[in-house]
Amino acid sequence: MEPRLTAGLRVAALLRRADLAGRGAYVLRRGDDMAGAIALGVLRPSGRAELWSQEYDMATDTRPWVLQASGTPAEIDAAATRRRAADPDLWVIELELPEDQAPGALID
Repeated sequence: MEPRLTAGLRVAALLRRADLAGRGAYVLRRGDDMAGAIALGVLRPSGRAELWSQEYDMATDTRPWVLQASGTPAEIDAAATRRRAADPDLWVIELELPEDQAPGALID
């Protein structure tokens, strides 16, 4: 098994990269510093929102960002709250991105 960065360090790097790219990024819910998963609530200029998370792909041994839900910001907040209720270690980060940019382009 390959060593992984802690969740706290990954979140700090995500916030820094967003700042350097001129994008807003905010911690909405703090998760476990060592092993928490990260969910991204992405806000688009059109007013739409998306919820992204990483899923392990056994075929490629990678963790790509996968779109979990899309809708209004209120619907995405509700989806993130449900995910957080099932996983109290989950980090929830809000990120402002242009319409055509996937979060992996900024984060990975």
